[in-house]
Amino acid sequence: MYIQYTMDQLCLPMDLEEDIPENHLVRVVNTAVNRLDNAIFDAAYPGGGRDSYHPKMLTKVIIYAYTQRIYSSRQIAKAVRENIPFMWLAGRQRPDFRTLNRFRSQR
Repeated sequence: MYIQYTMDQLCLPMDLEEDIPENHLVRVVNTAVNRLDNAIFDAAYPGGGRDSYHPKMLTKVIIYAYTQRIYSSRQIAKAVRENIPFMWLAGRQRPDFRTLNRFRSQR
């Protein structure tokens, strides 16, 4: 009578790749940033201290946010938590708004 619906059990697989069409803009941003030379990003990080989020991931998230007319670091951080294309780009990592803002302003 109804399609099975339950919120109490995890359904696998949880691959976000399946939920993003092949011709989606998020894939274009991902491909473009992946083609950039890693030396560009490595030069901005002196090393030491705690491990940081990968700069390519942060770059992808910010560029995709701009294409969606999202400019506020708080709104970008919210999108990374709630929006499937953003989750996919971030690899399910959740940088907070301070991290995004610091990365955007210093690099």
